[in-house]
Amino acid sequence: MLTAPDTLPLLSLVILAPLLGAGLVWLGRTQRQARGIALAVMAADLLLALAVTLRFDAGNPGFQFVERATWIPTLNVHYLVGVDGISVLFLPLTAVLFAGAIIASWTSVRTMPRLYYALTLLLASATLGIFVALDTLLFFLFWELTLIPLYFLVSLWGIGPNRRYAAVKYTMVMLVGGVPLLFGFLLLAFTHAKVSGIAPPGGLAFDYFTLLGTPSPVELQYAVFALLLLGFAVKLPVFPFHTWLPVVAMEGPAAVTALLTGLKLGGYGVLRFAVPLAPQAAHELHWLLAGLGVTGILYGALAALAQTNLRRMLAYASVSHVGLVLLGLSSFNPQGVQGAVLLLLNFTVVSGGLFLLTAMLHHRIGSSEAVSLGGAAQSMPLLAAFYLLLGLAGMGVPLTSGFPAEHLILIGTLQVHLGAGLAALFGAVLTAAYFLGLYRRAFFGQVTSPVVAAAVDLVPRELALAGSLAGLVLLAGLFPNAVLDVVRAATEGWLAATAPGR
Repeated sequence: MLTAPDTLPLLSLVILAPLLGAGLVWLGRTQRQARGIALAVMAADLLLALAVTLRFDAGNPGFQFVERATWIPTLNVHYLVGVDGISVLFLPLTAVLFAGAIIASWTSVRTMPRLYYALTLLLASATLGIFVALDTLLFFLFWELTLIPLYFLVSLWGIGPNRRYAAVKYTMVMLVGGVPLLFGFLLLAFTHAKVSGIAPPGGLAFDYFTLLGTPSPVELQYAVFALLLLGFAVKLPVFPFHTWLPVVAMEGPAAVTALLTGLKLGGYGVLRFAVPLAPQAAHELHWLLAGLGVTGILYGALAALAQTNLRRMLAYASVSHVGLVLLGLSSFNPQGVQGAVLLLLNFTVVSGGLFLLTAMLHHRIGSSEAVSLGGAAQSMPLLAAFYLLLGLAGMGVPLTSGFPAEHLILIGTLQVHLGAGLAALFGAVLTAAYFLGLYRRAFFGQVTSPVVAAAVDLVPRELALAGSLAGLVLLAGLFPNAVLDVVRAATEGWLAATAPGR
């Protein structure tokens, strides 16, 4: 199930590097020094994450680089981290996205820059912790810690007049969503105490491996699955728990919104915890996952079709795309699950990248409304070209990273949910309609605004970021097996561990 711990605690270093960097940022006396330190820290963290990825044994379906230490002995809570083929690629992509957020904020953050970059690095540390945590309370700690920096990032550096309202709404919704998560984890811990015959607190268990091996009656699994799915659905977000996302997208900093839309932590939570810890209930409720998926796909696409603002369009597009993830998971076959993992990885590059480019565009023009951007491709052809490429990847066009992910999900879904699969195909048509329609209005046509006419195209640092994202999109599209080889063994092990009657 897991390998022996590595001699070098690479995963702890990956988590701690941004945390330490948040302190180092305060050594910078100017905005330039602060952002330089922040970017250097994320570059170093990217190297650490790549070291984990390159040393990862893709043929091993178990967890690797496992680190364990007693944290709260009276409650059997441990500092327990590790990665498998499902989670390992999220580490370097998360580092890339956070580095991109820093680059996209390079000249737009003029007030309290040290605090801004310190909070960004704290958010990076907590986010990376979510992807490696294998103790449910440790996971919950990292999960809740993301709220603190996000609240201040949105409320202090938001670009909308109601940014404080957006920050409060997001924080309150996430706090409420955290309640069922905590109850679900506690329910599992007390179930282990009951099964083991050891009274709490001695019999409590929060260890992921211990919980996987603890038999639970199906009635209890229904409760656990419902609680965990509800908590993760709020973060994904799944319709109808999505209302916070368009608000944050319009009011918060676009670079910060890129982190929220690019890193689908709720989807990862469903994949890592909700289904494996209540497998029988998840299988029997596959229709619920499929129903939520189809509803999200169609609602998000139709809402995106009605938008005239790039940020709101991308927010609703995100709601539509997370529906595909749930649809893939509901198939419970290799194609659907592998497609869901690939799509979650694709979000990091494509959804996050589109919001980063939108942040650059907004910084130049002061708006992301299509009516204010007409003809933007004439003054910013490079930005327009990269925007189109990432948008095509979001549509699942062949030779881009989105194609293998969506193709696998559709194949897996059509085998078990024919109607849902056909609905997803219709959603793909709507995706092309809303993106290409708004892209044409925003980037083509006559230039009517002097601000657009005078806008500067991507500068070297932005070009390097956009080129890196485009390279990842094309590499994953041309050589999808490079990614599939990493996730295949882990997803097959996931399916075997969650099979009914295991």
